[in-house]
Amino acid sequence: MTASLADHTIHRPVRYTDVSDYERMVPVHVVWEITLACNLKCLHCGSRAGGPRADELTTTEALDLVDRLAGLGTREISLIGGEAYLRKDWVEIIRRCRSRGMRTAIQTGARNLTEAKIAAAVEAGLQGIGVSIDGLAALHDRVRGVPGSFDQAFAVLAAAKAHGLAVSVNTQIGPETLSQLEPLMDRIIAAGATHWQIQLTVAMGNAVDNDQLLLQPYQLLDLMPLLARLYEDGRERGLLMVVGNNIGYFGPYEHLWRGFGDESEHWSGCAAGQTGIGIEADGTIKGCPSLATSLYAAGNVRTATIEDIWRHSEAMRFGRLRDVDELWGYCRTCYYADVCRAGCTWTSESLLGKRGNNPYCHHRVRDLAAHGRRERIVKVKEAPADSFAIGEFALIEEAMPGCDLRPMPARDPNAVHVRTVVRAADGGLAPATLDLCRDCERYVWPHETTCPHCGGDLATTAARHAADVARRQALIARARAVLARLGSEGARHEA
Repeated sequence: MTASLADHTIHRPVRYTDVSDYERMVPVHVVWEITLACNLKCLHCGSRAGGPRADELTTTEALDLVDRLAGLGTREISLIGGEAYLRKDWVEIIRRCRSRGMRTAIQTGARNLTEAKIAAAVEAGLQGIGVSIDGLAALHDRVRGVPGSFDQAFAVLAAAKAHGLAVSVNTQIGPETLSQLEPLMDRIIAAGATHWQIQLTVAMGNAVDNDQLLLQPYQLLDLMPLLARLYEDGRERGLLMVVGNNIGYFGPYEHLWRGFGDESEHWSGCAAGQTGIGIEADGTIKGCPSLATSLYAAGNVRTATIEDIWRHSEAMRFGRLRDVDELWGYCRTCYYADVCRAGCTWTSESLLGKRGNNPYCHHRVRDLAAHGRRERIVKVKEAPADSFAIGEFALIEEAMPGCDLRPMPARDPNAVHVRTVVRAADGGLAPATLDLCRDCERYVWPHETTCPHCGGDLATTAARHAADVARRQALIARARAVLARLGSEGARHEA
């Protein structure tokens, strides 16, 4: 029987950030595309991977970059592609990462990743592997462009598990995925995965060409309750759902997603250039690996040091300096504007050609639906053939089927700027912290006395929750004491 995650404390991963990481501007987690070479033909690939880049870093350059990242305080490196293992020196890079004390994992589509290659990577110190699986066999093979890739993915999961690696699965969610998430989770658990990272397919690269793979914003009304149910089910069965940066935001399930069991953690805005770095195979540096290179290339390690790029590049610093005044549309007047900053930059800018307004938000979708409204996306411009290229989509607001449009409440955009910005000595800015209403389980600003969502008295509900927690803890302690006493008596009888 699979052990329940509820039976023990969930250990936070090393990429988990705290206030000091933001204040000191530590690039905690680096995602590094070490080659763009790939042996799959994914319909949703944002980087349009296939062949290697024209001038990928040499082994010497790559190993030097590992040393410099360690010097900046990086704690985890995820090696991606393309397919990382198609680069000849990938094992050498793993070995160097581990020698510098950084947790090292790879993300793979798993086609032709042999057991011998896995064994070599494990010997070099590889600690984890994430395998991309985007649905059941027929859907996965169609989206990944290669028949049999679903079976190969599960074979790699089994081999990685046998070699003692931490095993996870990554799934992109589109319209066809919804009905397959539950049976897919059953398969993942049976394969021995302990973590399942999910994210929405984003309108970038090949996904613009195949826009039928994109979820409509209003479909979050069905998706988010499903994910919440699967999260709780998976936790009881030993699988932790880890949501990507474009799953959210601030609906009634936000307290589940971010903190690995710690409800004080919530979405706190795009972390690009604040606690994360993305690296392309030719040495181009971005604040997030998924951002459009044409817009967010912050420099190249061949012409500037990673330290200078990280500290001083304008394209890297946008996330540290952005303000609610750059938001627009619904996000500009949202209650959560000053903490959320329009959610995932990659998602919003790739879709609409401009960051600051994100229709893939559970709070927003629920608010619109309460007034008989929904939003729909329609492609109006194709993406160029480049890696990480974006097109453009129109955002259409319309009546929910069977509903009449009701007026949206007037909201003062000046009222959403509620945070006092105080930067640390190193220039970093810690994210805002919200409180949780214990009646409706929605987050509220700490200055509130009455929940703006359900009208509950926040002090009263907090006191009631604290009393309930204390009562449960007392019952658990009493039960443990009884079990310990019974165990001691049983031991005496046996003696």
